[in-house]
Amino acid sequence: MLLGIATCIDVQGFDLGYLYAQLIIGSLYGGTLVTVGLTLIYLVAQLIMMDGSWGWIEMAGTLLLVVPAMSFFNHRFYFRSMRSKFTIALSLTALVLLIRAGAFIYYYRVEHPLLSEADYYTVILHQASYFIIVAIGIACSEHSVRYQQIHYRLAKMSDNYRIEVQKLQQFIEETPLGVIFVDQAGTITHINEMAIHLLRDKVGGKTRSELLGQPFTIMYDHIEKDVMGRLLHQALNGHKVTTEYVQEQGKIYLNSGICVRDMDNNEITGAALIAHDMTELNRLRDELGRMERLSLVGQMAASITHEIRNPMAVIRGFVQLLGERSPDNQREYYRIVMEELDRANSIISDFLSLAQNRIIEKNKRSLHDIINEITPLLLADANMRGQSLELKLGDDIPMLMLNEKEMKQLILNLSRNGMEAMDHNGVLSLETAAYDNHVDLRVKDTGSGIPKEKLEHLFEPFYTTKSHGTGLGLPLCLSIMERHGGDIYVDSEEGVGTTFVVRFDRNRNAYEAAAALSRS
Repeated sequence: MLLGIATCIDVQGFDLGYLYAQLIIGSLYGGTLVTVGLTLIYLVAQLIMMDGSWGWIEMAGTLLLVVPAMSFFNHRFYFRSMRSKFTIALSLTALVLLIRAGAFIYYYRVEHPLLSEADYYTVILHQASYFIIVAIGIACSEHSVRYQQIHYRLAKMSDNYRIEVQKLQQFIEETPLGVIFVDQAGTITHINEMAIHLLRDKVGGKTRSELLGQPFTIMYDHIEKDVMGRLLHQALNGHKVTTEYVQEQGKIYLNSGICVRDMDNNEITGAALIAHDMTELNRLRDELGRMERLSLVGQMAASITHEIRNPMAVIRGFVQLLGERSPDNQREYYRIVMEELDRANSIISDFLSLAQNRIIEKNKRSLHDIINEITPLLLADANMRGQSLELKLGDDIPMLMLNEKEMKQLILNLSRNGMEAMDHNGVLSLETAAYDNHVDLRVKDTGSGIPKEKLEHLFEPFYTTKSHGTGLGLPLCLSIMERHGGDIYVDSEEGVGTTFVVRFDRNRNAYEAAAALSRS
């Protein structure tokens, strides 16, 4: 607009400029707000430069005809075809020239009738050049718009490419797989930290920055003898995917060489090596197989022991009958036999409880109520041994989903284990505490403690530190807590004592309580 004002000339007082060209092009491409702004600039410029009444004709025609027409056509003008854009712009130019022609006729007849022939030619030539100026302006604007579109698309594609590259890099870095990329010449272009860790004996302590840009052969003495080098070499020679298992230094690796090709022309652009440490997975697979075999053996043993109990009950009955009919000097022998039968039956009961992976019924119960119910029994046991019992029950202990019978069995087992580990002056403590995510029950004794080498075996079936123990009490307690979604931890110090921590997961308990409520 300012350029149109600056290039304005006059012919005998009649102003000739290209103000309308900028008004038309700017309004069509700029939209409604730009149209309003340019119209205001146009009005101010006309009022300043107006040198006769003929200027009011131009202003009136522009406001009444040109501006509404521009406002109508600038809607979605950006998305119209090139031909349509030129048609609209030149049509508006023709409308402007008609209005200026009317103003010039008024000027010639009323204000300045003595114009020379050269003046007429100047006005006509100037008016005709409007079409050329507007056409050039539209072409330049279209070129600028296309440049902006291309720039925007390029910037967006660049951002998308950068984001995708970052995603790929983060995935490669965070994956537990060792990944190496090489280009067509065998030069390392990317290697993650896991690959460097797996190849630590072969890279000689080199860092990633030292490895990048180096040929992959620097990691191997003999390519054909080294699996990873051989896989990369085969991939660079066109083998699509090659996989081999390798066992080194007690570890098992699954190595895969992948040929990377250009998807457009199928040319080989590089290769990738993926190394996966399968040691833990193999160990878990072996452990799962062992557990399945143990489960089968356990089920068979449970069936056998269940059948053993019936003849044992018959034997005990006859032994009891014989004891009652035997002389007094022989009854002690029958009593010992019956005690041993009862002990064997107790072992069978514990084993069955441990072997049966049954679903138990749990209800919302107070842990403190269960402890208080068995406290008299614990006090009686403690008094018989000359020991004392302390209860330190915490505040705000929430209700938990518990099986009352199993909880009593767990507390009794842990408490009696603690009593058996102490002398006649020992103190057994039962403590409870609530935390944000769990509730703890601590069974603490002041006994001799457990040696460190024995701690890791405590929950193994038939392992015991007692001279007359069966080794099933603690595994049974662990099995009970597993059915309650909790765990048991042990902390022991020789000469000081042992603490068993029974931990309940509050989140799991809340979920089970909600599920039980919905079922009811």
